Amino acid sequence: MFAKKRSAAGSRLTDAAIGPELMARVKAIRIRTHKLVSSALAGGYKSSFKGSGIEFEEVRAYQIGDDVRSIDWKVTARKGEPQVKTFREDRQLTLHMLVDTGRSLDFGTRRVTKRELAAEFVGLVSYVALGTRDRVGLTLFGNTTGLHLASGRTSAHINRLIREVIAASPTDSRSDFVHILEERVRDRSRHSLMFVVSDFHGLLDATAADRDRVRSLLTILGARHDVVAVPLEDPFESQLPNAGLIELDDPVTGERLLLDSASRKVRDAWTENAKARRATLDALLERCRIGVIRQSTDGDIAAPIVRFFESRARGQSKASFVRRRKK
Repeated sequence: MFAKKRSAAGSRLTDAAIGPELMARVKAIRIRTHKLVSSALAGGYKSSFKGSGIEFEEVRAYQIGDDVRSIDWKVTARKGEPQVKTFREDRQLTLHMLVDTGRSLDFGTRRVTKRELAAEFVGLVSYVALGTRDRVGLTLFGNTTGLHLASGRTSAHINRLIREVIAASPTDSRSDFVHILEERVRDRSRHSLMFVVSDFHGLLDATAADRDRVRSLLTILGARHDVVAVPLEDPFESQLPNAGLIELDDPVTGERLLLDSASRKVRDAWTENAKARRATLDALLERCRIGVIRQSTDGDIAAPIVRFFESRARGQSKASFVRRRKK
């Protein structure tokens, strides 16, 4: 996909080191995402995702109705009366953001660029997670794996996540989804909620063999974790404006393309190509059976997240009802 080129500073920098323009963008995203955290987002998040297991809570006296298998015989012998172990659900989640740093993310014709949209998404979801004391980590990737930040749960940590996404140096070649996903498959860390934030151009421009490999890897990850794809879009990519001659640069190859957007045939061909690419991505993600939250540079960032949480919560409630009926 052709797009405009923009520059970005390197990662692992403080606010003071990234320059006034980038610092202003980071500050604006912090303020915007913090304000967008609402009861609807927080409530939907809590009802949609659960921790990875149970943890010990206490030993107490046996009560009628307790499962005899939970009796702690050592404590029972010491106290002379039946004692049972009780457990509670481990509600804490670990979220992990896999964020694409390809040059195509520096494109945007509306409110923000796709890179800024990625930073907003990371910030918003992280602030919601902070409300339940969940931890959030970050891995940047392009043609190779970039910066990795271990999970944290402080406002300062979230601010750094936003800053790193905005300031990351864009990679000069297509983003390698096979490489980053193979790394995640090899990582045997506990169950997490994993967001793959990208425009997925690197995947759509990959070979059919690589796309098949990505589908396989996402399926494996989806069996271990809650995986959610977050496609980032700009309206220009699907709807070419009637603006006469337009010169476009491919941000990866440097190839230039001159289009006569006044031609209805050219505009229609542009739209059909975009539809075909979207259909290819939709089919791949559907086969992986993972969640999808689409984000657009001209849209309300919170609304798609709320809809996803609500849809997921309804699905869990239905599944729970079916299990109860079968008992």
